Amino acid sequence: MEENVNQTEKKMAENEKQNQTGKEVAENEKQNQTGKEVAENANLEQTEKIRGLTAQQVAERKEKGLWNKKAESATKTTKEIVKSNVFTYFNLIFLVIALLLIGVGAFRDLTFLPIIVANTLIGIVQEIRSKKVLDDLSILNSPKTRVIREGSKKEIPAEELVMDDIVELSAGGQIPADAVVLEGQLNVNESLLTGEADEIVKKNGDELLSGSFVVSGSCLAQLTKVGEESYISKLTHRATQTKEGEQSEMIRSLNRLVQAVGIVIIPIGVVLFIQQFVYAGTPLRDSVTSMVAAIIGMIPEGLYLLASVAMAVSAMRLAKQQVLIHDMKCIETLARVDVLCVDKTGTITVPEMEVDQFILAEDLTKRVYEKDGDTKVYVDVKCGEEQEQKHAQIKGMIGEFAADMDADNATMEALKTYFKPDTLTKIKKAEKVFAFSSKTKYSGIISEGKSYVIGAPEFVLREDYAEYKDRIEAYSEKGYRVLVYGRYEGILDGQQLTEKVLPIAFIMLTNAIREGAKETFSYFTERGVEIKVISGDNPKTVAEIAEKAGICGADNYVDASTLTTDESIAQAVAKYQIFGRVTPDQKLKFVEALKAQGRTVAMTGDGVNDVLALKDADCSIAMASGSEAASQVAQLVLLDNDFSRMPSVVMEGRRVVNNIQRSASLYLVKNIFSMLLAVFSMISMINYPLEPSQISLISMFTIGIPSFVLALEPNKDRIQGHFMTNVLLKALPAGLTDFFAVSSLVLFCQVFGVNEEDISTSCTILVAIVGFMILYQIAKPMTAGHRVLMVGMVAGWLFCMIFVSHLFAIRDISGQCMMLTAVFTVAAESILRYLSKFVEWMRESLLVLKKKIHQATA
Repeated sequence: MEENVNQTEKKMAENEKQNQTGKEVAENEKQNQTGKEVAENANLEQTEKIRGLTAQQVAERKEKGLWNKKAESATKTTKEIVKSNVFTYFNLIFLVIALLLIGVGAFRDLTFLPIIVANTLIGIVQEIRSKKVLDDLSILNSPKTRVIREGSKKEIPAEELVMDDIVELSAGGQIPADAVVLEGQLNVNESLLTGEADEIVKKNGDELLSGSFVVSGSCLAQLTKVGEESYISKLTHRATQTKEGEQSEMIRSLNRLVQAVGIVIIPIGVVLFIQQFVYAGTPLRDSVTSMVAAIIGMIPEGLYLLASVAMAVSAMRLAKQQVLIHDMKCIETLARVDVLCVDKTGTITVPEMEVDQFILAEDLTKRVYEKDGDTKVYVDVKCGEEQEQKHAQIKGMIGEFAADMDADNATMEALKTYFKPDTLTKIKKAEKVFAFSSKTKYSGIISEGKSYVIGAPEFVLREDYAEYKDRIEAYSEKGYRVLVYGRYEGILDGQQLTEKVLPIAFIMLTNAIREGAKETFSYFTERGVEIKVISGDNPKTVAEIAEKAGICGADNYVDASTLTTDESIAQAVAKYQIFGRVTPDQKLKFVEALKAQGRTVAMTGDGVNDVLALKDADCSIAMASGSEAASQVAQLVLLDNDFSRMPSVVMEGRRVVNNIQRSASLYLVKNIFSMLLAVFSMISMINYPLEPSQISLISMFTIGIPSFVLALEPNKDRIQGHFMTNVLLKALPAGLTDFFAVSSLVLFCQVFGVNEEDISTSCTILVAIVGFMILYQIAKPMTAGHRVLMVGMVAGWLFCMIFVSHLFAIRDISGQCMMLTAVFTVAAESILRYLSKFVEWMRESLLVLKKKIHQATA
């Protein structure tokens, strides 16, 4: 080596003379390692003899239940689906109501039961279909583990492992069950279990906890606890557990609505029954039917089902596009995001890397360059045969370095491919190997008592980086990722470098831009989603790649190694678009800072270093080609690694939220109207004017069928405002119109002495007509499909009113009553129009007021 790296060795000669003590320490350490080497050789012989379990032993353990059964599933079981759809609070109320109606002989008013049964069956069938599709995809994407059985290695699903299995673990994988290291060494991250991001070294005899993941290294381990007995099962996986507070805004809003209605209907129903039966002297049968009609009107019986079915259908649609949903809430969340944090490698570029060239350090320092536009590109200067020999020698040294490393990341795979030694060349085995760590930013070996490293120039050269900065950045500006190969003057121990590193060569790597990346980023930018690129590479390299991918603000970059405080990180995430030299801890802090600023954050990643940030983001997306740990933590996995699928996911989210939002308005109209009318009946001491069968008739044609049709159609509109606010503002004018029109009609009919049966039929007609007015408004724009829907619903309602009127308590009404109904129908249209305008004016006024308050307090 002294012949080939003259400049390097000259510099080191003086240091070595002054550091004889350090060499003596090294010699002593080598002598002390003799015992370890013997032990390692013994372990190696033992490994060769390891045969693992036999097929009979595996079968015995499975019979005893000692297999790696998953503690939790991404989807519910069929039994759980049936149970969750049948045994609901509202179904219990419907059962009690049905028993009351049967008890008083009001069989005709049981017409709501077929609708409830149909709703339940639709929910069950749709969820089971969705489960089947998702389970099939999950099997394809389920974690696989290399296991030794009967003397041979095979790859099997993690769930098929049994107690005492011998498994092979390597970088990027998640530990499938509790185990003990038999041979080898790992750097393990237990952050998903403990919340601490520190890497822990695991050697022979050390315990491995399920749920942690391997950062670097490899080993053979024997499983000690599997399935429900493993650590992860007892602790409940923090990364995949959905807490109540983590539910999406839409589901959270629907839950609150359903809970509020569930609490209110019981006291209102009881008071209404007492008022009519005790105080008004109404017969028991009529008192029960009036109470049931009011309660049925207040229950949003199909709303939650509608949301579940719409989500399930979306999951199925995305599954057909090779998008696996781990958490249903991410469909909505992604449609609401305003910041998308992406990694460079694997998201903007393809995950595969390749070495373009390498340059000797002495050549890089020569100020020779070619001009390519305005950019200076420093080139390799080869001076004849001697220079070529140096190149060949250094290439061989890097090849030996790479041969000692595991190909556990894209960078090392590229180095192994480019610097692959000649088959005739005898490769020297390193005495010690240190796998790449995101903490130290280098990988290294000790060979013939000397230490060599490969890593990012800024972190490896440290104070000497300035000498090479201009040359390195010239390559970075062309989109190259630059690594330095050098000799470390100290003795490597896997910790942070403290001594000087003398550079020997610089290696230039490239990634190709993903096909469709430019169009995908343009799509997000046009829709107001800010793109932030977060990478561990040189910020100029990242900026160049981002510019090629068409990301706005690509020239607005910062070196994250300069961001040392939480305050500086908070300022930077608000100011910059491109972040280079980012550590895993910083990625997490970036996400936390953006969320603290009120942003809705989506994060993409494919490596083990992305896991913490993925876990904390509002919506997390992983590439299936990346690490197993990232895929298991992410809410959404792109199985074909195609980032251009993202717009279709956003479209699904918008379709679900916007459609359920307008369908929910239909349900809420009925709830507001029924609640106000029930209170009005109690106060005015009159009988509730509608019967249960009439409520069912109105609901079926103005709410039930239309809501399902509208919920499943395409909708690309941008989501604006809060879910419940939007629903209430749409429903309030219509609910109030229904109430004012019906209550006024009832009062007028009583003044003119109209009998209760006529009043009931008139109210049914009036509420249905107002319902169709509301449906017309909500279904806008009136497409051909919407026109067919409107005509079909009106025709269906008329058919029931004319041909099966007896089922819905519809009777012939007097001319006097018919005229009153016509007058109030005309009035209802005006009331609805002016109430809608008033509510819209109120909304705009509140927004202006809110904006002024925000400006005043800013």
